Amino acid sequence: MSSIVDFVTVSTAGLDSSPIAEALAGLRANEARYITNKYGSPFAVSTPDEDPATLRWVTDILREERGIVIASPALEVNGFEADGIRFGYVFYASGLAINVMYTLADEGKRAVGFKLSLGMEIPEELSAFKFARQRSKLAGEIRGSYFVIKGEH
Repeated sequence: MSSIVDFVTVSTAGLDSSPIAEALAGLRANEARYITNKYGSPFAVSTPDEDPATLRWVTDILREERGIVIASPALEVNGFEADGIRFGYVFYASGLAINVMYTLADEGKRAVGFKLSLGMEIPEELSAFKFARQRSKLAGEIRGSYFVIKGEH
């Protein structure tokens, strides 16, 4: 059963098995606030068992584009379309959040973003990326990186 992420009252519900659940909950709330404010859509998350298609889409893009396989288990996913863009979010037990923004029109912008929760080390599978820092009232400090998607997915 999916649940709407409340970015006013941050909750660790669904993320409790993460050793940094509080920081990951702040990162998830930060993403929810962005999506809600930019696209006017509530940010609903599900377990990977409830939405295996979104998890498969994101993991396939990572593997096919860059040979990346995330070692940490996925805790929650979110998949939706808005303004001609397909989105996929995956929140991992390690504190990693991955989002895919895939414009459906030809020649549109398509990218994968990585965000690391406060207190999380860079995972070995992402060690080739450089991470920039940003501040967030909900998540503290977020470190992020991305790559452009070249193929069709």
